[in-house]
Amino acid sequence: MSDDPIKSTPLASKHIELGAKMVPFAGWNMPVQYTGIIDEHKAVRESCGIFDISHMGQFIVSGQGAAAWLNSMLTNNIDKLGINQGQYTIMLNEKAGVIDDLIIYRCGEDTYFLVVNASKIDEDYAWLSSHKPEGITLENHSDRYAGMAIQGPLCQDVFAKVFPGLELPVRNGIATHEIKGQQLWFCRTGYTGEDGFEFFCPAEHGIEWLEAFVAAGAKPCGLGARDSLRLEMCYPLNGSDLDPDHTPIEAGLGFFCALDTEFTGAEILRGQKADGPKVRLVAIEYTGKGAPPRSHYSVFSASGEELGQLTSGVLSPSLMKGIAMAYVPVEYAKVGTELQIDVRGKKFPAVVVKKPFYKKG
Repeated sequence: MSDDPIKSTPLASKHIELGAKMVPFAGWNMPVQYTGIIDEHKAVRESCGIFDISHMGQFIVSGQGAAAWLNSMLTNNIDKLGINQGQYTIMLNEKAGVIDDLIIYRCGEDTYFLVVNASKIDEDYAWLSSHKPEGITLENHSDRYAGMAIQGPLCQDVFAKVFPGLELPVRNGIATHEIKGQQLWFCRTGYTGEDGFEFFCPAEHGIEWLEAFVAAGAKPCGLGARDSLRLEMCYPLNGSDLDPDHTPIEAGLGFFCALDTEFTGAEILRGQKADGPKVRLVAIEYTGKGAPPRSHYSVFSASGEELGQLTSGVLSPSLMKGIAMAYVPVEYAKVGTELQIDVRGKKFPAVVVKKPFYKKG
């Protein structure tokens, strides 16, 4: 366990003022809930919620040859990006295990904006720095920004109230605007399955923008709702569903790996795709009632053979049943395979289902 002191985001005092319950997460003091996980989850599915993502990291990479170098470090093909376009991509170690999953945006001819996971900022920066060629600039701007994710079907209405006359970028796009003397970043992605955007501003102005979004109708939401929302969509969480010992192929993320290009771990992934992985990350759903599944709970076959552990698990507010993900041997990964989840010594029946758990409408 790290001895580093826990950090606070630029929005922490406002979370406390709004009545949030605060918990440690990835080395940060973060709100886990305000009015309740189910209430906040429903707000994002039905209207609009706002999450503090200031703990996430932001790198800027620039210089002639930046695209070629980043393509050697990340799984997706950056050459497909036009200016102001972004993509989901993955950084691998030499065994093709996942270091981090991230979003990269092309902001100029040779300039890229990377949004990385909070717990991986230092590791990502060290890994990239150790492989960086001369002539490429890598800057860690993570401490400069406050970040917010505004998510839900009414997010465009909230945006229009806070920024009248402006337009959001297209899906997976990025835009920058100078407003009130501040450089503001708008990214059109999300981690909830709903329409949404991410907003980055100078750290010292974070609270005023948070207050503006809340006044415009965005409900403050915590990590609890973030986790249930993303798991309903089967979006993986780094450090839980993604880790250095499993590959993107095993995690079902082969679509984001350009196997016709050369990047760290590519040869291993090509072999794994050709031969088939030995394990797969599957979606598992309770077939009846039971105590909510949680990460690290053991997974058993219907006949009682222990297969592994859950990587994630929650009570789904949309489905009102336990949902989870786990790596299981491929012979148990087929949709319809019956399993059992051990919750403190009691086994609950479950089944492998098609991803995602939640489908809009």
